[in-house]
Amino acid sequence: MEKQRNGRLLAERAIDSDEAPRSRSRRSRPARSVTVNLAESPLGWLHSRGLVNDRQFDAGERLRADWERGQLAPRITMSWDAAPVSGRRVGSGGAVDLSGSQIDAKLRFHAAIDAAGPGLADILWRVVCSGEGMREAETALGWPARAGKLVLTLALDRVADYYRVA
Repeated sequence: MEKQRNGRLLAERAIDSDEAPRSRSRRSRPARSVTVNLAESPLGWLHSRGLVNDRQFDAGERLRADWERGQLAPRITMSWDAAPVSGRRVGSGGAVDLSGSQIDAKLRFHAAIDAAGPGLADILWRVVCSGEGMREAETALGWPARAGKLVLTLALDRVADYYRVA
């Protein structure tokens, strides 16, 4: 009787745990696999699908390069800079030492954003520099769906004129 009882419990568990054989009327679909490149930027995604032309893509990449070279992204970790030496005056310890290339990149970035204009700079910064997708940027700005692509292409054209991209 113990074998029957044990056998019966196993069968009930198999039904409860969905291990029992399925009826032939329900067909299971084969699993799909999708390859996603997590390193691809939203601007690269738009370019690969023909939604942004080569000139606009190059201008966006130059803007992003100036953003990164100027180190304009917010810090997300602790600053491990050396503590100020006690012999210094109070006002002199907080100065940041920037290289010439960082300063030039910051100036180019801000001039390119100014060239894009105040209404176009928001979507440009969100998609190109921040790496937000088009849908997320449109939602954050309160724009209707598919309005961001048009505004982004206008902004990229103005930035391409600033950088003199042919």
